Amino acid sequence: MYRRILGPVYDNEKENWRLLTNKEICASVKKPTMIETIRLNRLHWFGHVQRMEENRIPKRVLYTSLGTTRSRGRLRNRWQEEVREDGRIVCGEGWQEKVHNREEWKKLLRTARNCRILHTSMELMNKCV
Repeated sequence: MYRRILGPVYDNEKENWRLLTNKEICASVKKPTMIETIRLNRLHWFGHVQRMEENRIPKRVLYTSLGTTRSRGRLRNRWQEEVREDGRIVCGEGWQEKVHNREEWKKLLRTARNCRILHTSMELMNKCV
């Protein structure tokens, strides 16, 4: 949708018109990318479940182990591993304790969304690969 609104741009080097790339669109619109949105929503849901009582079904499911072995080959990250990594990026060490204070947790996630903390960390990871 944004590509259509912003339209094509003139490239002086190649002397022709071209469409904007996804990175250029995200930079000009200043909206979080899909990956950032997914990561922040994952942390939001994790905080919600952490504050639940122990006997609630979502919390029991989150910490239930099926007792099966994982398949061969490269292991895919589990949901909790992704949450752990996202939490470390957004809040630093000791982020699990911050989850229990709802207002502080919401403030941290709001700051991460506004400052695009996950975006800059993803760029650093892409440079390292």
